Amino acid sequence: MRQLIGIALGCAIGVAALGQPRALPLDNIKLPPGFHTELVARVDSAREMTLGAKGTLFVGSNHAGKVYAVQWRAGAPADVVTVASGLKLPVGVAFHAGALYVSAVDRILRFDDIENRLGNPPKPTVITDRFPKDTHHGWKFIAFGPDGKLYVPVGAPCNICEPDAERYANITRMNPDGTGFEIYARGVRNSVGFAWDPQSKELWFTDNGRDMLGDNTPPDTLNHAPKPGLRFGYPYCHAGKIADPELGRKHACGEFATPAQDLGPHVAALGMRFYTGSQFPAQYRNQIFIAEHGSWNRSKKIGYRVSLVRLDNGKPVSYEPFASGWLQGEIAWGRPADVLVAPDGSLLVSDDLAGAIYRISYTGK
Repeated sequence: MRQLIGIALGCAIGVAALGQPRALPLDNIKLPPGFHTELVARVDSAREMTLGAKGTLFVGSNHAGKVYAVQWRAGAPADVVTVASGLKLPVGVAFHAGALYVSAVDRILRFDDIENRLGNPPKPTVITDRFPKDTHHGWKFIAFGPDGKLYVPVGAPCNICEPDAERYANITRMNPDGTGFEIYARGVRNSVGFAWDPQSKELWFTDNGRDMLGDNTPPDTLNHAPKPGLRFGYPYCHAGKIADPELGRKHACGEFATPAQDLGPHVAALGMRFYTGSQFPAQYRNQIFIAEHGSWNRSKKIGYRVSLVRLDNGKPVSYEPFASGWLQGEIAWGRPADVLVAPDGSLLVSDDLAGAIYRISYTGK
């Protein structure tokens, strides 16, 4: 993406559509030596990101009801254009065969030939409207898998309950035109991020653990689903080993797939990607970056960072902070929501609280 490489020359904040937003304390973001953070653009309520074939960055939103296109020109400010508005929690975006796919709670929309029509976006085609209308865990991260199918999670409509297993707490997939719908994984409370191992092509996903069991229980989890049909325990078992105090007597934890890696309790692990670039040092190649949105119901806040899960032969061997500093004491000025590897090998991070897209690059200096 030629425009994206131009970010390294210093992108200015796009202010035409957003007015004059407050300055952000980027110096507070802590990274390993040799890494640097810069602001790409201000994007209101920025959530999932995806790249178009021509390098356009598309960004969904949580509460703004809009979908944005972000473009760069070398030596010029970033252009932020609204390509859809008035949608219901259009968090998820995915690009396929020249079209932008957008999640809007109960439906998936498709905007055809979008990169050639940014100034005059087409009316969307409804691919499906079969999903529940519940907004509790109703926003959806979406992505196309190596099999060419669109994967769409459906969260539980509650903190803890026994929802209809054919409608809720699962990850589904379908053909790009909405046909061939099937459930890929079950017992998934609320996944807002997934990606495929670039080597094995197998699915990995984050899942948010239930609330109201104390500060430290249960952990959020990183899960591995190498094949369809696996069950991951919700609502009976959490993190593969914690029987739910209300419903756990109905099914033993041993009946379900266990997580690949426990994450922090209540960190709200959202978007995740394998690092497939070449800009970062070799030890980051094919490792997993996770956006941790941050806790909301914990007596001492945690998360609000980008974490790194290191793998060895397809197995997690460590879980550690990579980028932190959005949380200062008990005050958060930003909340990472998604990560995306740019074509130049840098890492983009969306932040729905600050309304921003950041770029993390490595120079070794």
